[in-house]
Parts: sequence; C-alpha cells; structure tokens
Amino acid sequence: MNAQDKASYTTEDLADLLQVSKLTVYDLIKKGEIVAYRVGRQMRIDTSDFEAYKDRMKGGADRSVAEAHPLQKNEPVAPTVLEKPSLPPLTPPREMRHVIISGQDVTLDLLANAISAAASNFRTLRSHSGSLNSLLALVQGEADIVSTHLFDGDTGSYNLPYIRRILSGRDYTVVNLLSRSAGFYVQPGNPKNITSWRDLNRNDVQMVNRELGSGIRVLTDERLRLEGVLPKTITGYENIETTHLAVASKVAAGEADIGVGIEKNAQLVNVDYIPMAEEQYDLVMIKREDNKALRETVLTILQSESFKKELSTIKGYDFSRIGRILYDTP
Repeated sequence: MNAQDKASYTTEDLADLLQVSKLTVYDLIKKGEIVAYRVGRQMRIDTSDFEAYKDRMKGGADRSVAEAHPLQKNEPVAPTVLEKPSLPPLTPPREMRHVIISGQDVTLDLLANAISAAASNFRTLRSHSGSLNSLLALVQGEADIVSTHLFDGDTGSYNLPYIRRILSGRDYTVVNLLSRSAGFYVQPGNPKNITSWRDLNRNDVQMVNRELGSGIRVLTDERLRLEGVLPKTITGYENIETTHLAVASKVAAGEADIGVGIEKNAQLVNVDYIPMAEEQYDLVMIKREDNKALRETVLTILQSESFKKELSTIKGYDFSRIGRILYDTP
C-alpha cells in the first residue's frame, strides 16, 4: 500500500503500513503520538498526521537550508561537518488520564471501551467493587465513575437516598444506565415452592448470600427488614459469594435452595428464576472542573445511538432511560 494512496487511514491500515499489531497503533493513539479522530465506531488518521508522525520518527532533518543555497558551478565544497540535525518541534501529546470505573456489570466494560475509543488521552481501568464500596471509593478519590443499584426500603426507591447521604456536601451527577430484573435463583422446578422473601426464613430452606456492600445484599437485607425477618434466623445467610454467577452456580449444584441475583445469569446455569424486583442501575460522577471533559464524554456516549445499539444485544436489560440525567447538583 502506498502511503499517498489515501486521504485517511484506519487502524488496520496503519498496522499494515508499520508492520505492527493493531494494539500498538491504539497505544500510539492513546499516547498522543499519532493524531486520530472517530467516525462512527471507527478510528481514522489523516495522511498528513501519519506523515508527520513518520517524519518525527526519522528525525526530521531540515532540508530548507540546502534548497535555499544550491551549490554554484566550480564552487568549492566545504569539508563535511557532522552536526546534530535540526528537528521540527514535536507536538506535545495530551496528558494521559487514567479513568477508574467501579462496578460489576458487563455494560461497564463496554462503556470503558467506548471512553478509550472516544478520547485518546483517557485510559480506562476497571474496579469490580459493589455499589456501597464504589460510592466510598468515589468519595475517597479512588474512582471516577461508579455504578450503584441500592434499594431503600423506606422510600421504595433506588440510589438517590444513599448517594445524598454518602456524597453530602459534594457536587455530583447521577445518570441512568439501565434497569434489570432481580429475583430468586431456585433449583429446577422450584421443589421447595419458594415464592416470597418470607420463605427464606423456613427451616427447610438453605440460602446462599452476597457480600456486604453489594447492591443485591442491600436489596435482600432491606426486603427482609420490611418483612420483619431477622437475618440470624435464616439458614445459610452467612454463606457468601461475590458474584451473581457464583450464587446461581451454588443453587444449580444443590448446595443451596435459593440465592438472589439478576435474571441474565440464571440463563447461564441450570436454575429457575423468580422475578422479585426491578433494579435501577445508575452511574455517579463527582463534578469538578478537571473532569468536565470526562463527564461530557460519558454523557455523549450514553446518549449516542451507536452505544445504545451495541447494548441492545444484551438480554434481560431495559435501556429505555439510558443517558437520562436523574440528578445534577447546581
């Protein structure tokens, strides 16, 4: 492929031209060494920017002096003097910013990829903490974007009661990502005929639970509180797993009669699913001047048709309110 054949290139084109992997090209873009822009879901690099990158890598010797003063006939040639070549000024790369996204849902991995692709100076990292621990990490400056699905039994609502308490005195934005069904994992055919939260208190029912701080654990504890069921009276309440899939797997293996989790994971193992709640899954970002570009990038992604289309392939989720700002401090 001739370097002048195109007005712009894809990352695949550059990988071919430079004889490197696509990952290397993405890394050069993220570091700001090659200027790129996004068209739909594809990154493009103009020919002029690619040629500028190659010139910098070659050292960019300045030929302007030689061309301005060509040798005249019979003019003596001066002895060759090795001098340090005159380099063109380098365009300083934009400062790389690590963005930590905290939460456990697969949609956050897709969001992380979209942020990195949309802005070359953002490098996303993932933390798989539960909702409460994620909010605490946000307060402590250990996360930039956190997800939360915390049910408040007193108001019958999700997230804002907890966010207001934990982020008291701070400016923040809350934006919806999705809604999803949460409920009971039971053994095939539901042989124990489990249908309500009170059934967890039966002597013949063995439970497997989620860890403290997770949204599902908060939902479970709040529902039990509203039903007047004491956790210490539930068999298996202290048996802890840290993911939805691990809980469902314990039930599928016959090590428990019931666990609480989201519908999507019930489809991966041999369990039946009983819906009990519709969870609201939101994102929270603290508002600061130095993260304004990040916040605008996230909102643009969430409200874009291309990202909505990508998420639409995930079953068991409702994305009808994605990108809607639910709360924004002045």
